[in-house]
Amino acid sequence: MAEKKSILKALAGEAQEVPPIWMMRQAGRYLPEYRATRAKAGDFLSLCYNSELAAEVTLQPIRRYDFDASILFADILLLPQALGADLWFVTGEGPRLSTIETHSDFQKLKHAGDVHEHLAPIYETLRILGRELPEKTTLIGFAGAPWTVATYMIAGRGTPDQGPAHKLMVENRALFDAVMDLLTEATVEYLSAQIEAGAEVVKLFDSWAGSLEGDEFTRYSLEPQRKIIAALKARHPNTPIIAFPRGAGERFEGFAKATGADCVALDDGVTPEWAAKHVQKDGCVQGNLKSSHMVTGGEDLVRETRHIVEAFKGGPHIFNLGHGITPDADPDNVQLMIDTVRGG
Repeated sequence: MAEKKSILKALAGEAQEVPPIWMMRQAGRYLPEYRATRAKAGDFLSLCYNSELAAEVTLQPIRRYDFDASILFADILLLPQALGADLWFVTGEGPRLSTIETHSDFQKLKHAGDVHEHLAPIYETLRILGRELPEKTTLIGFAGAPWTVATYMIAGRGTPDQGPAHKLMVENRALFDAVMDLLTEATVEYLSAQIEAGAEVVKLFDSWAGSLEGDEFTRYSLEPQRKIIAALKARHPNTPIIAFPRGAGERFEGFAKATGADCVALDDGVTPEWAAKHVQKDGCVQGNLKSSHMVTGGEDLVRETRHIVEAFKGGPHIFNLGHGITPDADPDNVQLMIDTVRGG
């Protein structure tokens, strides 16, 4: 059945009349059934580590919308927690972590290969999904790319400009590089185990890649992803990998070739026409409808969805948003988007 899945066809370089579609954060707070399940779990982290409930919220958008792919419900900060960082979530404010500011902070972390016991519930979620998903639905696993995860580990929280990570990079390059190397190795271990548990595709989210400039982008966004992809391809040569260097702008061009990724996910900061000319020439692209259309809907949503489908019709394309759907989105607008992609 796998060879018939539309997502896998796109990732293999096949252009299709109707592009396959899924949506970042498609399991989330905009859905009432998700909010009910999260309340049952008690809190966000409890939901992530409860394999049955995490599988349930992963399946909810598939039941409601029949997307072509389902992405594992988890969080990019589970990996630093598995490495020994303290992690908690503040309601209305987001994640908090213990910080890495000195070498002694770094020495408290575990080795890259020691993450699996902590992450075992995540692997079990994937095994459940492998049994429960419709046969035509592709199962996607994921992790944060090292730079993005490092920004949270160094600052202890999300920041507007990733300033603490940039500061450490300048003031203590050896420590910063050690953090990046550990995260690179641990991400290989984590994604490899996800594939072994049933993920058919994996995706690297470098959400803060756009804050890196010049050689730093190459050294700390592109190069770690290249290393991860090479290691995963050596272990799992038939598993496609999607890279998402959000905010890369013109640096999206050539990113697939440079990293070995099978697909580059695009944010809405580049036009479909530019991306079709400069990025899709190297293979599959994913994207890139503005998330705000899921809030506002209407004719603008229909028009822009058709525009993106038309722009990318000459090559392999997976329709998606340019970033994750927001909690204030209207579920009916998601259906309108899907109907527009599939019905013209």
